[in-house]
Amino acid sequence: MTPVLILPGIGGSGPQHWQSRWEVLEPPYQRVQVPDWDQPELEGWVQALDAAVKAASAEPVIVAHSLGCLTVAHWAARGGRARAALLVAVPDPSGLAFPAAAASFAAVPLAPLGFASHVVTSRNDPYDGRGFGQRAAAAWGSALSDVGVAGHINADSDLGDWPLGQRLLVALLG
Repeated sequence: MTPVLILPGIGGSGPQHWQSRWEVLEPPYQRVQVPDWDQPELEGWVQALDAAVKAASAEPVIVAHSLGCLTVAHWAARGGRARAALLVAVPDPSGLAFPAAAASFAAVPLAPLGFASHVVTSRNDPYDGRGFGQRAAAAWGSALSDVGVAGHINADSDLGDWPLGQRLLVALLG
């Protein structure tokens, strides 16, 4: 079985977030544990992702949300390898809504990731008001899905178990 690693963004995806719900539905899914969910620091998050990938039984599929997506991009640019990644709600680090606490993530590598990936965007994501997610998907060599009007594709979006996301993950697990 291909390991699945869950990598939330700032705040760590609370209990109603689809990532947390997936962990309940699929107990083998493992959450990457970063040093501090509320005070993000690039080096610590990249190191935590790298350690989780190395501890996995095989190359994993990474399911990242928001700042977790930028973590994957930085990690991949440093030679990180995964089977695939589902990258949901990629935030624009130059956008007005981007949190100042995450400034260390801002120089996002925009080069092919080196593994299969699928970016999911929303037309009214307050953290992606200028189409950064679409540009990142093109630069990373990722497939792209626009889910319409779904906000930041988080718990506030009221997606429940988010069946569409589950189907995208199943396709990456192949």
